[in-house]
Amino acid sequence: MTTQRKIAKILRTSPEVIFELEKKMEKITGKEKVLGKILKENEEKIKESLKKIGLNLKSSAPEIYNSLFNKIKKEDDYLYQFLESPNFNNFSGCQFLINSAKKISGEKTGFFLVEKKAKELLQLNPPQNILKLLGYPSTEDLLKKENLLEIFCALRFVEDPHWLNDVFLKPYSKLSPTDFEEREIKIIVLSSKWKKIGEKFAGKKLHHISHLKELGIIFVIPFEKYPGATLEIFSLILHYLYEVEFYSKIFQKYSSEEDFGQKITSALKGEIKRLPNGDKDKIYLKIIQRYLGKQNPDDPRLLEPHLNPEVIHWEKAEDNLVKLGEESPQSDLEFFKDLDFVGDFFKENIKKEVLISFDLVDNLISLTKGSILGIKYLYHHQEALWNKIFEEYIGKEKIEDLLIDNLDKGYVKLNSDLI
Repeated sequence: MTTQRKIAKILRTSPEVIFELEKKMEKITGKEKVLGKILKENEEKIKESLKKIGLNLKSSAPEIYNSLFNKIKKEDDYLYQFLESPNFNNFSGCQFLINSAKKISGEKTGFFLVEKKAKELLQLNPPQNILKLLGYPSTEDLLKKENLLEIFCALRFVEDPHWLNDVFLKPYSKLSPTDFEEREIKIIVLSSKWKKIGEKFAGKKLHHISHLKELGIIFVIPFEKYPGATLEIFSLILHYLYEVEFYSKIFQKYSSEEDFGQKITSALKGEIKRLPNGDKDKIYLKIIQRYLGKQNPDDPRLLEPHLNPEVIHWEKAEDNLVKLGEESPQSDLEFFKDLDFVGDFFKENIKKEVLISFDLVDNLISLTKGSILGIKYLYHHQEALWNKIFEEYIGKEKIEDLLIDNLDKGYVKLNSDLI
């Protein structure tokens, strides 16, 4: 199998897409055999990783899958002990975990919506499901008794997503830079009243934690510990710290441009825009702000060359996990360093082979959601591989700047001027 066909098989796209991409990238950058270099690195990392867990390239997919699960379980146990056995039902029980995340990532501030304006937005479009759930007749009564930030967090998992995008976010288009201020990113654990209702949200989101980019908040929905929970929540907190910081840079950039509110709204919706008509000398890469594979693994946009900022946030988070692992004598979190784009096909049985992702997050979610081999999560790995291709061609350090500069357009235009 040729290099291009192997890359295409892993990414589930057509060989023609990869052949055409390689041809254009070589012309733009002057770099050759980049895809071969990536495949060689992929194979070397797989060999090294398998050796560490007592396996080899001839091992079966179930053997590898289960060994990766066991590895994560051990690392989760070590981290649970190191972080002083966090209780995920309240803030005080997670205090050391939260403090540790802030310590290794660095204290982060950003450009976020002022609370006064957030209150006005709630009053403008009352959250009917929350009002009904908590038994309040009006938003005014709700805000007298409840915490404003908790209510904003609850919007994400109590209200209908279509209402959020089509109704609640509509007034955001009229926001101005004066409605924002510089302040610290907050990490909170919601009060116990949200525990039961939050269980439905966790099923859809695949985890018990999320964030509000415009308010600079990362929140945990209370829950009982499960296998992999400590590593999952800690890594997600780190991920969201970098994601919120990333969008804060975008908000700050928009503050000196026209249509501030409209651009903010588009960024918060994670809109994926159409590409302009291209030409033979340029490549237009769609920016996909979210994990489409979570909703539909067969979304056709995933089969086209693209960039995803989520990959960058995870790279930074995983680098921080390695730093934390160095402080714990029992931990071996370094095992997962730089494995986000790594994966290959292994035999499940005599007739069938399956793709195994070595990415930490894919395996964490597969573990915590109890997936069987045939439906394990792969989307973090595949998105990371798309990013990896362009990192090798134009330089890893340029990717984040390109995403920030072009997010409002929805695409990055690659040509020789960028190299």
